[in-house]
Amino acid sequence: MSTNNHQVAVYGAYGHTGRFVVAELRDRGFTPVLSGRDEDRLRALAAAHPGTAVRPAAVDDPAALDRALAGVAAVINCAGPFAVTAGPVIEAALRAGIPYLDVAAEIEANLDTFAHFGDRARAAGATVVPAMAFYGGLGDLLVSAVLAGETRADEVHVGYGLSSWQPTAGTRAAGVVSSQRRDGRRVRYQDGRLQYHDAEPTTLTWDFPAPIGPRTVLAEFTMADVVTLPSHLDVGEVCTYMTTEAARDLAAPDTSTPAAGGQGRLAETFVVEVLVRDKGTERRAVARGRDIYAVTAPLVVEAVRRVLAGETRAVGVASAGEIFDPADFLRVLAARGALDVTL
Repeated sequence: MSTNNHQVAVYGAYGHTGRFVVAELRDRGFTPVLSGRDEDRLRALAAAHPGTAVRPAAVDDPAALDRALAGVAAVINCAGPFAVTAGPVIEAALRAGIPYLDVAAEIEANLDTFAHFGDRARAAGATVVPAMAFYGGLGDLLVSAVLAGETRADEVHVGYGLSSWQPTAGTRAAGVVSSQRRDGRRVRYQDGRLQYHDAEPTTLTWDFPAPIGPRTVLAEFTMADVVTLPSHLDVGEVCTYMTTEAARDLAAPDTSTPAAGGQGRLAETFVVEVLVRDKGTERRAVARGRDIYAVTAPLVVEAVRRVLAGETRAVGVASAGEIFDPADFLRVLAARGALDVTL
């Protein structure tokens, strides 16, 4: 797909991550179209970005969503919980004939996207890229880059080394929805399938590279990687791990949230290390950076740029590692200063 239309709708533009995405789009030469449920918050954001259009729309109003996406080249959905927003916004994108991308970290919402829209999007020649974010997209790119075109592995382990975690209100809301959908159970990906269980998580030590270093992590702190990776790889086990400090921050009700409307990066640092095991061999890749919400913006904006430029390798619903050249994608992010990457 190639287009001279530089307008990209951002649904949930006034949210914490949405604001980073709007700023990144402008920095990359796109014209954001601001959309979401709250017109007052949209207009307040537009005041900080002169010349941007405001198109309010609720997800239960298909006509309003159609107006919001009229004439744009693509839509990026930043509005959680995605269990509520993804389906209606994808439907609107399919009606408009434009690509859809989101930043969903919710396991069940991403499963829904693949299950409900895979055949329809493929038949329509449409592009739908879920979880194009820190959780889901980044790990998928790292693992796919390590595999370098191979499509199978025995095990994939993704260690999230966060120095801390200031969850947004949207993160907390999404967590509540996910917990309700699985009746409080935990989820793992083993033996080539998702499994729901009630076992308590275990801890172990992960020797992260600098600047995080050795940390205690929760095993089976399961993230969207258990959806994105098996969507295009033949893998027996996908396990994700989280530093206990970050897990405590997320669980604690009094952990501070990022300042409303703030665009400065949070002080938190992260190291994401992936370990791929296959037939007795081990391969690793590492990404380092700062602020998990801020780094989502260059990830999803580079993705939309590639989709609109026709730099894609799949059609239909596809995760980052399948639809893009993962090593090249990561090199571009590193060159732009979004991440430090070691492959």
